[in-house]
Amino acid sequence: MKLAGWMTTAALAALPLMGPAMASAQTAAPPANVRPDQLAFRDLYKELVEINTTLSVGSCTAAAEAMGARLKAAGFPEADVKVVVADGHPKEGSLVAVLRGTDAKSKPMLLLAHIDVVEANRADWTRDPFKLVEENGYFFGRGTSDDKAQAAIWVDSLIRLKQAGFKSKRDIKLALTCGEESEAYNGIEDLVKNHRPLVDAEFALNEGADGLLDEHDKPVVLEVQGGEKVYQDFTLTVTNPGGHSSRPVAANAIYQLSAALDRIGAYGFPPRFNDATRGYFTRMQGRVPAQQASAMKALVANIDDPTALKTVTADPMWNSMLRTTCVATMVSAGHAPNALPQRATANVNCRILPGTPVEEVRAKLAELAADPAVAVTLAHEPNSVSPPPPLTPAIMGPIEKEAAKLWPGVPVVPILLTGATDGVHTNAAGIPTYGVTGIFGSSDGDGIHGLNERVRVKSLYDGRDFLYALVKDYAGGK
Repeated sequence: MKLAGWMTTAALAALPLMGPAMASAQTAAPPANVRPDQLAFRDLYKELVEINTTLSVGSCTAAAEAMGARLKAAGFPEADVKVVVADGHPKEGSLVAVLRGTDAKSKPMLLLAHIDVVEANRADWTRDPFKLVEENGYFFGRGTSDDKAQAAIWVDSLIRLKQAGFKSKRDIKLALTCGEESEAYNGIEDLVKNHRPLVDAEFALNEGADGLLDEHDKPVVLEVQGGEKVYQDFTLTVTNPGGHSSRPVAANAIYQLSAALDRIGAYGFPPRFNDATRGYFTRMQGRVPAQQASAMKALVANIDDPTALKTVTADPMWNSMLRTTCVATMVSAGHAPNALPQRATANVNCRILPGTPVEEVRAKLAELAADPAVAVTLAHEPNSVSPPPPLTPAIMGPIEKEAAKLWPGVPVVPILLTGATDGVHTNAAGIPTYGVTGIFGSSDGDGIHGLNERVRVKSLYDGRDFLYALVKDYAGGK
């Protein structure tokens, strides 16, 4: 998962950060009170975490084959379990599988997770990042949260359903893919384009939203991702003949670029609501201080309310959820200290509201630059753009029902992700994709993409039970 602020808001960020106490001894075996079915899951999870799936030296293919072997051992036919390896990417294979349903008229559902992980340098970590360590109520290791937790839960859920003889009405498809973290190759993008029947579904469940714990390990909010912003870089370029620095001229590439960036930096894209953001700012009113709650209420009634908008957008995360944002991130100019610059370039990184055309944003940047000498071009191929998935009662109802059983009184809050997941590809392909894990973590992000990544043991086991029940609800049958 590529994060941008994780779940933090001005109010929630004020919660004290919660981290595990560091013990000198590591727990080699799980506690005695772990259920037998949890032990089986722990073994599967351990195997997946301990397979290195970094881009540099790891192999997603090995992880896909290992998880596929577990499904086959549980009774899945060979024909229903496949490892898909694209030409030129021998170590970036994906696992696809299906639990067949009984009703051909019911459209399939897709369980999606990525199995590649961010690089981890052993010298920097307190523990070996590719050994699952259970210590002081936490699992430590690269991928323990992002995203091997959900990947392991999906495999485990299919095994549990198979062993229980569950008769699903719809096909339940699984896709464990590679490339979400590196973008050198993206497995779900390849599957959607070249193997669509294997992953085609009415909707998909994915990462992208978790639960938040307070400083006392009490669940505060369970979030559900209803769409994500689209990542797009633009290049601003100014060129001219340059010359000797002792004879300056008015047309200076650096000054022209700087002026254009100043105008872009001063602009705020208009705020817009969708199902996720309207739901978020409605349901969060009971979880924030009175002034912010009042501003949220006024904003939901009128998104153009200037006073409410000023209060809400003072929080960078809330501001980013409400509008497209563009910010200069890199600048390069000049070729010698005693010469007028012949070239000046800048990268402007935009996070675009779902459903907004990339060209619309590029044209706005050119308009703001207000200088024909400043060329505004795409820095890379345009990323997939799609409307956010609808948060219908058919989707939200089962989530709210199962959440109430495990975490009574904890609100279920929809969000728009300001970072990115593989859901950008499935949403764009017409498969509405929802981020929901039921795994609660602390407000500091629990080391995702950083050092000593961890997940609370209880949170993982609770998330496993929650997602298993949720899959059964969506699947129908008995």
